[in-house]
Amino acid sequence: MSAPHMGRKNGRRKPMAEINVVPYIDVTLVLLIIFMITTPMLQTGVDVELPQAESATVESEGDNLPVVVSINQQSQYFITIDDKKPEEIQSGEVEDRVMAVLSKKPKTQVLIGAYKGIEYGVVVTLMAGLKNAGVSRVGLMTKSGEK
Repeated sequence: MSAPHMGRKNGRRKPMAEINVVPYIDVTLVLLIIFMITTPMLQTGVDVELPQAESATVESEGDNLPVVVSINQQSQYFITIDDKKPEEIQSGEVEDRVMAVLSKKPKTQVLIGAYKGIEYGVVVTLMAGLKNAGVSRVGLMTKSGEK
């Protein structure tokens, strides 16, 4: 009788106090692969034609006429200062020219007028350059919806 009793006592296992993490690692690996595949799909853009905006006309303060920086279809830059004829300039010259105007008239408004088909990055780069030149607020010119 003692033999079966001893076998049962020795055959009993202690409860294991560890968690099996292998299934969690498998699930994490699958999720990582899914996110790696879907993330590039989320970064692609959709081509949209931006709508025309109806907004009030910008009023100039006193004698300060706004400085207008324009970009045409060929990505050429033009600057209009004091309502003179637009002058073609290089993209690197925009900051210097605007800084020169702001040093004489600090409250001068700066407006950007870009062709609607121009790349978004070109306009953002121009805005960042104007911010580096000390322009605190940049206005974006739009065409009114009226015919």
